[in-house]
Amino acid sequence: MRVLKPRKIRTKKYNKRWQELVSLCSTRKTWPMAVVEADRLLDKVLKKKKYKGKTYGERLVSAQHELTLNEEVWFSHKFAQKLIEDNPDVRTLKKKDIIRALAGFRAALRDLGALSTKQDDQ
Repeated sequence: MRVLKPRKIRTKKYNKRWQELVSLCSTRKTWPMAVVEADRLLDKVLKKKKYKGKTYGERLVSAQHELTLNEEVWFSHKFAQKLIEDNPDVRTLKKKDIIRALAGFRAALRDLGALSTKQDDQ
């Protein structure tokens, strides 16, 4: 039986992509895009690290023991899915929900080694 090893994560690449996502938060109009792209980025990392599961949700369940803010990550994912499905008017979005969602994704990406930690940034 062949065992698949997770690929090495290049934090520089993901840090750059994360900064691009954060810059989308400069205007309310692009908030939903930032959250949806962060959701896609996390799924990409889960796939790259070879977490088991056919769906994104199954991969999140596989990774949940490594996520320090598991509940927040689920909130973030569900919020991103709601943005995709409902396509809400950006004027109805709350800044605190956007911040919470992005914080959940950032924590998960750090836990999985895709983003450098705060100590690494200094």
